[in-house]
Amino acid sequence: MIVKQIRLSVQDKEKLSRLKGRTGIQNWNVLCRWALCCSLREKSIPMELPQGEESNVEISWFTFGGENYKLYEALIRARCIRDGLGTDDTTLAKYFNLHLSRGIAYLSGTNYIRSLEDLLGLALKAEEEENGSVSGL
Repeated sequence: MIVKQIRLSVQDKEKLSRLKGRTGIQNWNVLCRWALCCSLREKSIPMELPQGEESNVEISWFTFGGENYKLYEALIRARCIRDGLGTDDTTLAKYFNLHLSRGIAYLSGTNYIRSLEDLLGLALKAEEEENGSVSGL
């Protein structure tokens, strides 16, 4: 397990709250999974930015990952290896949190996400780009 508990910063909580309202997704963990995957898709290593004050939102690792918690851990581990980082517990926890925060910023920063359909469209667009068949080209 990468971390026992995930504590969101006040800033990340506010961003996720807006996303909850726009998408109708009511569970923090579901939106956090989307955010993590969006960040992992980016080729760059997330920048270390000050996280700020912690909010009252706390998610256990098993709630975050659900039945696929081992998969999320493997994804973080594989990404750290790919990026030439360590795979010790401290490094895995650090980069999990950095990816999570970057993904939250990405989802909330794109004014594209105004509904659940927009979120699904983002996933489909990413799949098309990876398969080399972007619509409209």
